[in-house]
Amino acid sequence: MGIIQVNNIKLFANHGCLDEEAKIGSEYRVDVEVKADLKKSAKTDDLIDTVDYVHLNYIVKEEMAIRSKLLEEVAQRILNRFFKELKMIQKATVSVSKINPPIGGNVEEVVIILTKKR
Repeated sequence: MGIIQVNNIKLFANHGCLDEEAKIGSEYRVDVEVKADLKKSAKTDDLIDTVDYVHLNYIVKEEMAIRSKLLEEVAQRILNRFFKELKMIQKATVSVSKINPPIGGNVEEVVIILTKKR
């Protein structure tokens, strides 16, 4: 089993429960970790034999563009697409961070982390 990480995907999106969050949006960071059998790709040196991290990034960007009230829902959609579109994945963890959340204090970020197994 091997691990592929795509870290610090920076995006701008309009998630949140408040109407103003839908209008003005916020900065987000997404981190992804997937586990898959990478033995074959380590031998063949062929993209078809691994989990394409370009595809992972594409899914994150597409799902982050769809407005949700809760980050949990966004993270779950990302995980669901990973497992639907990338059959090699055995386990995945998605971390969605809202940078400078509007929660009435000096808070750097809030983070939702979800994990799914096949």
